[in-house]
Amino acid sequence: MLAGPTAVGKGTVSQYIRANYPDVLLSISATTRPPRPGEVDGQHYYFVSDAEFDRMIADHEFLEWATVHNAYRYGTPRPPIERALAAGRSVLLEIDLQGARSVRAAMPEALLVFLLPPSWEELVRRLVGRGTESPVEQARRLETAKVELQAQDEFDVKVVNRDVGQAAHEVVELLEVP
Repeated sequence: MLAGPTAVGKGTVSQYIRANYPDVLLSISATTRPPRPGEVDGQHYYFVSDAEFDRMIADHEFLEWATVHNAYRYGTPRPPIERALAAGRSVLLEIDLQGARSVRAAMPEALLVFLLPPSWEELVRRLVGRGTESPVEQARRLETAKVELQAQDEFDVKVVNRDVGQAAHEVVELLEVP
Protein backbone atom coordinates (compact mmCIF):
# COMPACT_ATOMS: atom_id res chain seq x y z
CA MET A 1 0.00 0.00 0.00
CA LEU A 2 1.39 3.40 -1.02
CA ALA A 3 0.34 6.53 0.84
CA GLY A 4 1.70 10.01 1.39
CA PRO A 5 0.75 13.66 1.37
CA THR A 6 -0.90 15.42 -1.53
CA ALA A 7 1.40 16.26 -4.48
CA VAL A 8 4.16 13.91 -3.25
CA GLY A 9 3.88 11.99 -6.52
CA LYS A 10 1.83 8.93 -5.50
CA GLY A 11 0.01 8.95 -8.82
CA THR A 12 3.18 9.44 -10.84
CA VAL A 13 5.01 6.64 -9.02
CA SER A 14 1.97 4.36 -9.36
CA GLN A 15 1.72 5.07 -13.09
CA TYR A 16 5.43 4.31 -13.50
CA ILE A 17 4.90 0.99 -11.74
CA ARG A 18 1.89 0.21 -13.96
CA ALA A 19 3.94 0.93 -17.08
CA ASN A 20 7.14 -0.83 -16.04
CA TYR A 21 6.15 -3.64 -13.67
CA PRO A 22 3.22 -5.53 -15.22
CA ASP A 23 3.31 -8.25 -12.54
CA VAL A 24 1.99 -5.74 -10.00
CA LEU A 25 -1.74 -5.13 -10.01
CA LEU A 26 -2.33 -1.45 -9.38
CA SER A 27 -5.68 -1.03 -7.69
CA ILE A 28 -7.93 1.57 -9.29
CA SER A 29 -9.86 3.70 -6.80
CA ALA A 30 -13.37 5.00 -7.20
CA THR A 31 -13.89 8.71 -6.56
CA THR A 32 -16.65 11.30 -6.57
CA ARG A 33 -14.32 14.08 -7.73
CA PRO A 34 -14.36 15.17 -11.36
CA PRO A 35 -11.53 14.02 -13.63
CA ARG A 36 -8.47 16.21 -14.02
CA PRO A 37 -7.28 16.93 -17.56
CA GLY A 38 -5.95 13.73 -19.14
CA GLU A 39 -7.47 11.34 -16.59
CA VAL A 40 -9.39 8.42 -18.06
CA ASP A 41 -12.28 6.67 -16.33
CA GLY A 42 -11.36 3.08 -15.50
CA GLN A 43 -7.65 3.74 -15.99
CA HIS A 44 -6.78 6.43 -13.46
CA TYR A 45 -9.94 6.24 -11.33
CA TYR A 46 -13.51 5.08 -11.58
CA PHE A 47 -15.33 8.42 -11.61
CA VAL A 48 -18.71 7.83 -9.99
CA SER A 49 -21.62 9.92 -8.80
CA ASP A 50 -22.41 10.38 -5.11
CA ALA A 51 -25.42 8.08 -5.57
CA GLU A 52 -23.28 5.30 -7.10
CA PHE A 53 -20.69 5.69 -4.33
CA ASP A 54 -23.48 5.38 -1.73
CA ARG A 55 -24.67 2.18 -3.45
CA MET A 56 -21.14 0.72 -3.42
CA ILE A 57 -20.86 1.45 0.33
CA ALA A 58 -24.25 -0.16 1.00
CA ASP A 59 -23.24 -3.25 -1.00
CA HIS A 60 -19.90 -3.56 0.90
CA GLU A 61 -17.93 -3.21 -2.34
CA PHE A 62 -15.09 -1.20 -0.75
CA LEU A 63 -12.06 -2.46 1.16
CA GLU A 64 -11.93 1.08 2.52
CA TRP A 65 -13.34 4.49 1.68
CA ALA A 66 -12.97 8.01 3.02
CA THR A 67 -13.78 11.64 2.45
CA VAL A 68 -10.57 13.42 1.47
CA HIS A 69 -9.73 17.13 1.81
CA ASN A 70 -13.25 17.60 3.23
CA ALA A 71 -14.51 17.49 -0.33
CA TYR A 72 -14.65 14.23 -2.31
CA ARG A 73 -14.91 10.56 -1.46
CA TYR A 74 -12.42 7.91 -2.56
CA GLY A 75 -12.70 4.16 -2.13
CA THR A 76 -10.84 0.96 -2.99
CA PRO A 77 -13.07 -1.59 -4.72
CA ARG A 78 -12.67 -4.94 -2.96
CA PRO A 79 -13.38 -7.59 -5.68
CA PRO A 80 -10.36 -6.98 -7.98
CA ILE A 81 -7.98 -7.02 -4.99
CA GLU A 82 -9.40 -10.22 -3.57
CA ARG A 83 -9.15 -11.94 -6.99
CA ALA A 84 -5.52 -10.85 -7.48
CA LEU A 85 -4.42 -11.89 -4.00
CA ALA A 86 -6.15 -15.27 -4.39
CA ALA A 87 -4.16 -15.75 -7.61
CA GLY A 88 -0.89 -14.99 -5.79
CA ARG A 89 -0.29 -11.58 -7.39
CA SER A 90 1.16 -8.52 -5.68
CA VAL A 91 -1.29 -5.65 -5.36
CA LEU A 92 -0.44 -1.98 -4.91
CA LEU A 93 -3.00 0.38 -3.44
CA GLU A 94 -2.40 4.10 -3.90
CA ILE A 95 -4.25 5.44 -0.90
CA ASP A 96 -4.65 8.36 1.50
CA LEU A 97 -3.88 8.34 5.22
CA GLN A 98 -7.44 7.56 6.33
CA GLY A 99 -7.61 4.70 3.85
CA ALA A 100 -4.26 3.32 5.00
CA ARG A 101 -5.53 3.23 8.57
CA SER A 102 -8.68 1.43 7.46
CA VAL A 103 -6.75 -1.13 5.43
CA ARG A 104 -4.35 -1.70 8.35
CA ALA A 105 -7.35 -2.55 10.52
CA ALA A 106 -8.93 -4.81 7.85
CA MET A 107 -5.67 -6.43 6.64
CA PRO A 108 -2.98 -6.26 9.36
CA GLU A 109 -0.59 -8.19 7.11
CA ALA A 110 -0.56 -5.41 4.48
CA LEU A 111 2.75 -3.56 4.01
CA LEU A 112 2.25 0.20 4.38
CA VAL A 113 4.71 2.39 2.46
CA PHE A 114 4.79 6.15 3.05
CA LEU A 115 6.04 8.24 0.12
CA LEU A 116 7.86 11.37 1.27
CA PRO A 117 8.87 14.49 -0.65
CA PRO A 118 12.55 15.47 -0.62
CA SER A 119 11.50 18.61 1.31
CA TRP A 120 8.44 20.65 2.27
CA GLU A 121 9.47 23.29 -0.28
CA GLU A 122 9.50 20.67 -3.04
CA LEU A 123 6.05 19.46 -2.03
CA VAL A 124 4.68 23.01 -2.26
CA ARG A 125 6.42 23.51 -5.63
CA ARG A 126 4.88 20.30 -7.01
CA LEU A 127 1.38 21.15 -5.83
CA VAL A 128 1.44 24.70 -7.15
CA GLY A 129 3.29 23.66 -10.31
CA ARG A 130 0.74 21.12 -11.46
CA GLY A 131 -1.86 23.89 -11.66
CA THR A 132 -4.86 21.61 -11.19
CA GLU A 133 -6.27 23.21 -8.03
CA SER A 134 -7.43 26.72 -7.15
CA PRO A 135 -5.40 28.69 -4.58
CA VAL A 136 -8.07 27.91 -1.96
CA GLU A 137 -7.85 24.17 -2.75
CA GLN A 138 -4.02 24.34 -2.72
CA ALA A 139 -4.11 25.87 0.77
CA ARG A 140 -6.53 23.19 2.00
CA ARG A 141 -4.35 20.42 0.55
CA LEU A 142 -1.20 21.84 2.12
CA GLU A 143 -2.87 21.94 5.53
CA THR A 144 -3.90 18.30 5.03
CA ALA A 145 -0.34 17.45 3.95
CA LYS A 146 1.05 18.79 7.26
CA VAL A 147 -1.22 16.42 9.18
CA GLU A 148 -0.40 13.51 6.86
CA LEU A 149 3.35 14.04 7.24
CA GLN A 150 2.99 13.82 11.02
CA ALA A 151 1.55 10.30 10.61
CA GLN A 152 4.50 8.84 8.69
CA ASP A 153 5.68 6.77 11.67
CA GLU A 154 2.47 4.71 11.45
CA PHE A 155 3.87 3.15 8.27
CA ASP A 156 6.17 0.15 7.88
CA VAL A 157 8.56 1.74 5.36
CA LYS A 158 9.33 5.27 4.12
CA VAL A 159 10.48 6.01 0.56
CA VAL A 160 11.63 9.48 -0.50
CA ASN A 161 10.43 10.47 -3.97
CA ARG A 162 13.45 12.32 -5.35
CA ASP A 163 13.32 10.43 -8.65
CA VAL A 164 10.14 8.69 -9.86
CA GLY A 165 11.91 5.65 -11.36
CA GLN A 166 14.02 5.07 -8.25
CA ALA A 167 11.06 5.50 -5.90
CA ALA A 168 8.99 3.08 -8.00
CA HIS A 169 11.84 0.55 -7.98
CA GLU A 170 12.10 0.76 -4.19
CA VAL A 171 8.36 0.21 -3.78
CA VAL A 172 8.34 -2.77 -6.16
CA GLU A 173 11.32 -4.33 -4.36
CA LEU A 174 9.34 -4.10 -1.13
CA LEU A 175 6.53 -6.05 -2.81
CA GLU A 176 9.04 -8.81 -3.63
CA VAL A 177 8.04 -8.87 -7.30
CA PRO A 178 10.58 -10.67 -9.53
